[in-house]
Amino acid sequence: MSYKNILLIDDDSEDTDVFLEAVNSLDKNINCLVQNNPVQALEYLKNLEILPDLIFVDFNMPVLNGNELIGRMREVVRLQAIPVILYSSYSETAADRLFIINDSQYITKPSNFNELVAVLKEILE
Repeated sequence: MSYKNILLIDDDSEDTDVFLEAVNSLDKNINCLVQNNPVQALEYLKNLEILPDLIFVDFNMPVLNGNELIGRMREVVRLQAIPVILYSSYSETAADRLFIINDSQYITKPSNFNELVAVLKEILE
């Protein structure tokens, strides 16, 4: 697996727990950190010495939605090269319209654990 340091930005603790479990089931050597507040996550990233290899961002969050957060991340030069995946419960069509300006990928939150593992396996390998 080419991604060893992942950041998940999601305010839903149940979703983050499932996500972390799915990543861990694929490769225990992947370091996956979580930020629950999008504003704090942006500041965290700006000050982080070693940047993540990949960032997953939930769309539906308070204060800044995922699309707004990605837009602000793209304004920070040192964060521009990090691949970002919008992680959303919105459908593919809606997500496509929501963040096309930020040039990011997206996945729809799978409805069960096995689907999430399969999606993450495809992305992380």
